Amino acid sequence: MERQNPYQPKGIALTLETIGAWALAIIWILPLAYAVWTAFHPPEFSTRFILSAPLTLDNFYRALDAAPFARYALNTFLLVTTILAGQLLLCTLAAYGFARYDFPGSGLLFALVLAQLMIMPDVLIVENYRTMSRIGLVDTIPAMALPYMASAFGIFLLRQTFKTVPIELDDAARVEGASALQILWRVYIPLAKPVYLAYALVSVSHHWNNFLWPLIITNSVEARPLTVGLQIFASTDQGIDWSIICAATLLSAAPLIIGFLLFQRQFVQSFMRAGIR
Repeated sequence: MERQNPYQPKGIALTLETIGAWALAIIWILPLAYAVWTAFHPPEFSTRFILSAPLTLDNFYRALDAAPFARYALNTFLLVTTILAGQLLLCTLAAYGFARYDFPGSGLLFALVLAQLMIMPDVLIVENYRTMSRIGLVDTIPAMALPYMASAFGIFLLRQTFKTVPIELDDAARVEGASALQILWRVYIPLAKPVYLAYALVSVSHHWNNFLWPLIITNSVEARPLTVGLQIFASTDQGIDWSIICAATLLSAAPLIIGFLLFQRQFVQSFMRAGIR
């Protein structure tokens, strides 16, 4: 007689879970579906769903003419690239030190790093602004990037990953005459590639959509990212044209959406392997 697994969901529970998952998926996709429909149709069809409605790209041309979205996109790309490069460098070195070196106060320092996870970045906005003002970086891309260069989450994630690397690999590399940085570059980083990819995806997605700090620290087109530029564009005094706003929204989100569609398999595998480690 076959024994039933007590942890296996029963028929009704499984059906309810499936219905709930589909309901949440539909709720999540509805705003994106509306934005796509409105962006590719004339303004008079923004609130009317008619399958025979004509398609148009005029909303995208009007959005590009109304605001410098190309400049905003370049600023956003430079911002997320600068932040990610700084995070990968600083977090890798800090995580390697915490994982493989036993020095006085290492436990206390790592506890302070973990304590930063409980501090919301919004709490430090005033002090960060004062610091950027003192060093003359207000309204620049480095001013937006510097407060996020050192990530407590990145240090913790990479430290836990590095600690899973067998110490015998360290010993073998040292016998071959490798230095500490060579061991880090040739042993630890290659073994942690899935974790690096998963962390990079989270970092790029978060800072691509970050709004409050860039809004406060930037004042000009030369430094504004897409999120701030889109907010200023959408709050026009001449009235709101949802067709143009949705087109501008798709232009802002297109790089992330295209990247996910092209590399979704690698994304999922990286997050799974990072979770297993």
